[in-house]
Amino acid sequence: MEELTELTSLPGLVALGAAAGALLAMVCVLVLFARTRSLRRAQTVVLGDGQHDLVAHAERLQVAFTQLRDWVEESMASLDHRTGDIEGKLDGCLAYHSVIRYDAYGEMSGRQSSSVALLDRNRSGVVVSSILHRDQARIYIKPVNGGESQLELSPEEAEAVEVALAGERV
Repeated sequence: MEELTELTSLPGLVALGAAAGALLAMVCVLVLFARTRSLRRAQTVVLGDGQHDLVAHAERLQVAFTQLRDWVEESMASLDHRTGDIEGKLDGCLAYHSVIRYDAYGEMSGRQSSSVALLDRNRSGVVVSSILHRDQARIYIKPVNGGESQLELSPEEAEAVEVALAGERV
């Protein structure tokens, strides 16, 4: 009975409460230890060797992403420059064309003569005319700049230029 009185006394109750608190703290420590161990295992899966912590890993990722962003920006600038060069070169390529066939001498020979207009995006290029006759053929080439020729164009050559510029771009 004396033992029961010691437990119900104030110092006994404090000792009993302290033991329960210590037991509860020990259980919490064990649970936290298990969770920390599980977290470390998961961290090892992500980080690999386990020699680095998450902060160092995040820093390495940030540096890598910054380097990647810089590389992408440089690549895009290079592509923009190259695209501009290509667009400039395309301006000098064939953009408009037409062929006009006609009978140059009115001989009813089946429209054997023709004028071909070949122009770039700036409406510059050449008109090539091939005039066919029974025993001869003549070829004329006239430059065109901005849709106009410095040399006088025949009506068929002028029509070839007009048809080319009125048509859709190649």
